[in-house]
Amino acid sequence: MKRKLLLTLLLFSMLTALCACKGGTDQGNTPDNISSGTPATGGEIVVGITQDLDSLDPHIAVAAGTDEVLFNIFEGLVKPDKNGNFVEAVAESYVISEDAMTYTFTLRENVKFHNGDTVTVEDVVYSLKRCAGLLDVQDPNVLVDSALSRSIAEITAPDERTVVLKLHQANTELLPYLTCAIIPCDYDAQATSPVGTGPFKFVSYAPLESFVIEKNKDYYGTMAYLDKVTFKIYASSDAAFLELMAGTIDIFPYLTDEQATQLSEKYSIEVGTMNLVQALFLNNGVAPFDNVKVRQAFCHAINRQEILNMLSGGRGTIINSGMTPGLASYYNDAVTEYSYDVEKAKQLLAEAGYGDGLEITITVPSNYQYHMDTAQVIVEQLKKVGVTAKIEPVEWASWLSDVYKGRDYQATVVGLDFNLAPSDVVKRYQSTASNNFVNYSNAAFDSTFAVALASIEEQEKTTAYKELQKLLAEDAASVYIQDPALLTAVSKELGGYTFYPVYVQDMSLVYFKESQK
Repeated sequence: MKRKLLLTLLLFSMLTALCACKGGTDQGNTPDNISSGTPATGGEIVVGITQDLDSLDPHIAVAAGTDEVLFNIFEGLVKPDKNGNFVEAVAESYVISEDAMTYTFTLRENVKFHNGDTVTVEDVVYSLKRCAGLLDVQDPNVLVDSALSRSIAEITAPDERTVVLKLHQANTELLPYLTCAIIPCDYDAQATSPVGTGPFKFVSYAPLESFVIEKNKDYYGTMAYLDKVTFKIYASSDAAFLELMAGTIDIFPYLTDEQATQLSEKYSIEVGTMNLVQALFLNNGVAPFDNVKVRQAFCHAINRQEILNMLSGGRGTIINSGMTPGLASYYNDAVTEYSYDVEKAKQLLAEAGYGDGLEITITVPSNYQYHMDTAQVIVEQLKKVGVTAKIEPVEWASWLSDVYKGRDYQATVVGLDFNLAPSDVVKRYQSTASNNFVNYSNAAFDSTFAVALASIEEQEKTTAYKELQKLLAEDAASVYIQDPALLTAVSKELGGYTFYPVYVQDMSLVYFKESQK
């Protein structure tokens, strides 16, 4: 009997309401009839993005902005749909044992890679082992997924269409991680000419300029409408906005509210959510943020609603801990709330020994204008409590190497994406996690996380995840701000643009309206 995972029961009702999706069903690519027009087949579009790709190899890429576009050419055994459910992709079906110790996948027949080769069980086993760090010879550049490496004991292929995963311990949250890309086992050019199974295939990539994909006419599912999509890479949203005003871009997310109001009548403004945990992340391992009172003072010093009002016209969802309301079953809306309180912030800073003032540096990736703008508002707010903050803009590559990997910073404003598993949102706060870039450490958190991950009982799991959020809030691990609104400009000639509860740009659903083509 096919076990229904706790995660697949999550309908992401809040995200769906916010997204006001304009097209797409779970798998069939049939647009909703909401001002969408009649779909036409064919055509080319330009989509603006503000981050260069950090790798074309899906198992090496780190940045959410890279996953955003690679989603179109790579697929896992399963993939998310617009409602946060997991639908079969390379796998035709799957069965999860009642004890959540065994995952069995039956592969679709005759799925083709973009190079024309048929997907085999050997390709699937190789891909999963590569992502889990289980290959005999492992590429050191591969970003090994700790959820897979920690959970999987054995991957076998008992026949030519079946792949079986045996786990070390029960895990009801593994399915979201099995969206990892299935790639050919005997192909060594992923970094320069990527090959996947998705509805689009790779055409070209020019660093800092563009990433081009075209329709995969051998796709096993419903083919994309568009013939070609060019993701044009801009140094900033301001640079992209100038071309939007000129009408040379068809789709562009990440608009500010001010920008949205200036666009010509050529664009409709679609409003969704970024599905990110945006925060002023604090390095708990260095002064002054190794002092919990300083971190708590900063939580009281930041006026979250003012940030929303100034940057997105009040849109967005304020959060008080390291999870978003999108994971509705696990979200704790009763965690410690740090109300905006200047006097309380001053008091806590004085108790921490900073009554005479404090100077800090906020390192921000300069290609994300929204985070830069957020930091500017924060700087002004911190002045009211005696804190002088300096913004240090850095290129994305430098942010990844120095802040995220090197942990060489005091504070940073950024948004963290997550897989559709509650563990993926909070696992980075384990004291031993390699991506614990805020240097958070709490033994109670570590033990509670272990309980949450191992539990197969929904109530026990839910209680544990809510407790984890409570601990993060009490310790003021960082200043959690919001799940930001995502304002996207879409040419009025187009229909089918769809928001997902993960950070992707799905071009397979986008089409020219028949009357416009």
